[in-house]
Amino acid sequence: MAVSNNITSLLNFIAILCSIPIIGAGIWLASKSDNECINLFRWPVLILGILVLLVALAGFVGAFWNKQGLLALHLFCMAILIVLLLILLILSFVVTRKDGSYIVPGYRYKEYRLDGFSDWLRSHVTNSGNWGNIRTCLAQSDVCSKLGQEYSSFDQFMAGHISPLQSGCCKPPTVCGFGYVNPTLWMNPTNPIADTDCSLWSNDQTQLCYGCNACKAGLLGNLRHEWRKANVILIVAMVVLIWVYLIGCSAFKNAQTEDLFRQYKQGWV
Repeated sequence: MAVSNNITSLLNFIAILCSIPIIGAGIWLASKSDNECINLFRWPVLILGILVLLVALAGFVGAFWNKQGLLALHLFCMAILIVLLLILLILSFVVTRKDGSYIVPGYRYKEYRLDGFSDWLRSHVTNSGNWGNIRTCLAQSDVCSKLGQEYSSFDQFMAGHISPLQSGCCKPPTVCGFGYVNPTLWMNPTNPIADTDCSLWSNDQTQLCYGCNACKAGLLGNLRHEWRKANVILIVAMVVLIWVYLIGCSAFKNAQTEDLFRQYKQGWV
């Protein structure tokens, strides 16, 4: 096997390794309760990771058995996947740039305002056409039931690190002045007109604040937090893939030159 093909095989092995954290990030995102309820955000990273793995395997096979046509197809497909990954990264950074959180005095957790997030997120996640299904899905999840298992007293709850989704959907806004009974049971608001969500709160465990704007904002806060974490992995993987791709293109050209030289030498002999 030519030296250039040996290099290409090694590079594609590195690309295969790069696909593993991308797939891992995709599985992590898809397993989150908020992403389980939003198909638009659930599968892109996982699908891209699997495609990178398949294309890298094709490149490895093409280099190992010196299949120039397969290598050319591999480079073409890898270029498309790198562009798609770059577009996904840019989109995720743009739509998660705004942070709708604000500090609640005396509490460790934050609360969230819907108008603090990007217009794109609000229109694609919390519009009237999507929210009904998302709300039903969230109500059937264990997002809020976990709170009762984790916090047994108000002091623990005040000092707790609850997720944006739990902050928005599982309790009423703090400004309403509800009295704490347990993390998902609140009584006798002292300021019931401070926010429109105050009147939407229900102690019915299937309702809670799933109809509140605070819940929508909490969902967007969760998405932002998770995608920001996943982006770190995706950036590192993309940089390595671009490096592998550029060297792979050079090795492919060298392999073609070696083949032409060998054919010329055989014909001359």
